[in-house]
Amino acid sequence: MAKFINYRTEDEVRDEAKTILGFDDKEAKVKQGTGQITTFNQLGFKGVNDKPDGWYLPHDLNSPAIILETKSEAEDITLQKWADELAKNCKIVLTKYKYVIGILYNGINVRVFKNNEEEYATASELQDKKYYLSLFTQNAIDKQKIYALTKRINDCLHTEFGIKNLYHRMIFTACALVAKRYSAMLIKGMDFTLMKNSILSTLSKSLEESKKQNLKLDLLTEVYSEIKMNNTSNQEAIDNFIEWITEISECVNSDYWNGEDVMGIFFNEFNRYKKKSESGQVFTPDHITSFMYRLIDVNKNDRILDAACGSGAFLIKSMCNMIKEAGGINSKKAKTIKEVQLYGIELDREIFALACANMLIHKDGKTNLEQLDSRSSEACYWIKSKSYKTSSNGEFIKDSNDNLILKNNYISKVLMNPPFESKYGCLTIVDNVLNNVPRNTKCAFILPDKKLEKDRKGKGLLTNNTLEKIIKLPEKVFSEGVTTSIFIFTAGIPQKDKEVFACYIEDDGLETVKNQGRQDIKDRWQEIENRWVEIIRKQSGDSTIQWIKPSEHLSYQMPEKPFEISEEDFKKTAMDYICFKQGIDVKELSEKLLHSALYSSEVSSDDTGINIKIGGIVND
Repeated sequence: MAKFINYRTEDEVRDEAKTILGFDDKEAKVKQGTGQITTFNQLGFKGVNDKPDGWYLPHDLNSPAIILETKSEAEDITLQKWADELAKNCKIVLTKYKYVIGILYNGINVRVFKNNEEEYATASELQDKKYYLSLFTQNAIDKQKIYALTKRINDCLHTEFGIKNLYHRMIFTACALVAKRYSAMLIKGMDFTLMKNSILSTLSKSLEESKKQNLKLDLLTEVYSEIKMNNTSNQEAIDNFIEWITEISECVNSDYWNGEDVMGIFFNEFNRYKKKSESGQVFTPDHITSFMYRLIDVNKNDRILDAACGSGAFLIKSMCNMIKEAGGINSKKAKTIKEVQLYGIELDREIFALACANMLIHKDGKTNLEQLDSRSSEACYWIKSKSYKTSSNGEFIKDSNDNLILKNNYISKVLMNPPFESKYGCLTIVDNVLNNVPRNTKCAFILPDKKLEKDRKGKGLLTNNTLEKIIKLPEKVFSEGVTTSIFIFTAGIPQKDKEVFACYIEDDGLETVKNQGRQDIKDRWQEIENRWVEIIRKQSGDSTIQWIKPSEHLSYQMPEKPFEISEEDFKKTAMDYICFKQGIDVKELSEKLLHSALYSSEVSSDDTGINIKIGGIVND
């Protein structure tokens, strides 16, 4: 017997699209709506009697317009005839408008076209019109501008305002950016007290709603209020700071999200001025956060934990990439990602405040951030509470066989760069995370190369967890001189005898720029990242690949350099041995030979300079 499928009609799909797109809103200086009786002639296109299914036509002809074409759910909108029908209507609108977005929708799938020139990859679900209008307002981030502005701001706060503490300079700047994000009055000519109070007032108001979920956000205003300056009377410095904050804010507020966040560049640039914090913090370069995100296949539906989040680099990178995958910052999914899919713990009070500010800059005050010690049982409980939904039976429920099982997994991926030193509890933090996230959770940690081998806790991690991969990073990734690897674990599955895949990325393509640290000035990293993601996925394709037995090693094994000896080395060793046998002091002999050769030489001069003849050899 044939199964009857109740497809929605085109009228029903059109009505739904009207609500989702917001074409039923009352908006000044815009013609918008849906229907099948309104002609283009009635919409201002003289003599054109074709009828669009939906339209958004601003009075400003330089602003983007939208044309909607709807079909019933039964229709296959991948067919070219439906794209051609939409293109015909868009061509009509392009006679007046410079920018036109064409949307083809059947209640299930969406196809989007820009100016009839290209089909654009967008969110798989229909979004509000703001999302589609933003497709014409995206501009690439000028990285060099961010580097230059960051340096100016840091120098100004340090030398002109006298803020000696680097993190206070970062927090003061971040709070100003939050305030600017929430429309604080920051204008040239205002004195320092007014500027600082305007930032504090706006900051407090922006936190009101978010504090209902996260009371710890109060700490941000506390730390900001504690920042002291030695000099607040330099009006030129105040005006410059306001100007530079405004420029940075414009970059932050752009709709351009490409995995490279403005604040990621900003914080990494600031962090060049201090090697590491008193809490053992080593901040993760932006290109490495992007790489790790891809290594464990994070997607828009994951819930991310960073239990040593610092200024929030991994959380912001995840948010940025997840939102991009979901269709952009104007997509419906973006709000969910910000509110319930990002979890962070930070112990250091000032860095925690910095992480809060970083999230607020992205209008994300509801992110689950906690100021806790990740070595503590309290942090373990917090992680577990975010990983398992509680029920009447506590954190577990019983299955049909009366076995205790987890009811609901929340945290699904872990991205972390914990403090490296043992005195800060590096492997205790790693162990706590692995023990309190759901079984089978993929966890990626940056650790010193030999950490698992040298620390007695290292091998203990394999009792209940599997070390899947070790990716040794380039030697110069961290300016502190420590060599590191990415260690990828699967939580809750014992290692047993399973071998570990390992490889070595010798070069990341970055180069040192004078006074600006290591940068991807030749845009080489993306190609390198793509290549290594594929190699690691296939576990083949590079000569550095190793398979390591965990009973023997827990680090990438650098090949031993072959023993080589030159003729000069041989002669030197032989001469040293002869001198030793005859009781001759080699150092004393060398000095006598040098003195004799130098001061018994012939010295002359000519137009080319001074010539010294030693034993028949002329040196210029």
